[in-house]
Amino acid sequence: MSRWEPNARGRLEQAALELYTERGYEQTTVAEIAKRAGLTERTFFRHFADKREVLFAGAASLEELLVATVAELPESASPIDAVTAALEAAAAAFGERRAHARKRQTVITANAVLKERELIKLASLSAALADTLRGRGVGEPAASLAAEVGVAVFKVAFERWIEETNQRDFSHLIRESLAELKAVTAGT
Repeated sequence: MSRWEPNARGRLEQAALELYTERGYEQTTVAEIAKRAGLTERTFFRHFADKREVLFAGAASLEELLVATVAELPESASPIDAVTAALEAAAAAFGERRAHARKRQTVITANAVLKERELIKLASLSAALADTLRGRGVGEPAASLAAEVGVAVFKVAFERWIEETNQRDFSHLIRESLAELKAVTAGT
């Protein structure tokens, strides 16, 4: 093993996803992930708190992107328009990562502990969005409702995006899911 090679974090993420896909989450150890990445366990723990977190490495960046997008919008933007803009920014950030997202989600769906962690991360996204909306002067319950709806739309669109075979882009699926939500709430 070399002492230093670039992109240790990315290599650990890739190695973990490969092993979780091949062997299953429960059957994979941190030592095996580190070995596959050509690194040490100590290096693994410099980057991740545990073997679950390697699958959620992008959660903080996603939250930062959503919050920054909402915060930078003109004050005239409605809460739902602000959340929609944040979701559009997130969709753009996912770009060409559909295959990776699909593999990652397969691993998460197969394990209750990982599903729980995913729900915690989604709740954190919702709380951060609601806090940002409140910081823009949006009162309650509007801030919390817009944030929760945004996360629900994100989740539904994401699931459709990774499952679809016709390769519509994530942004399109977000807009479509929002339109469906509006139709449901309008009673049409």
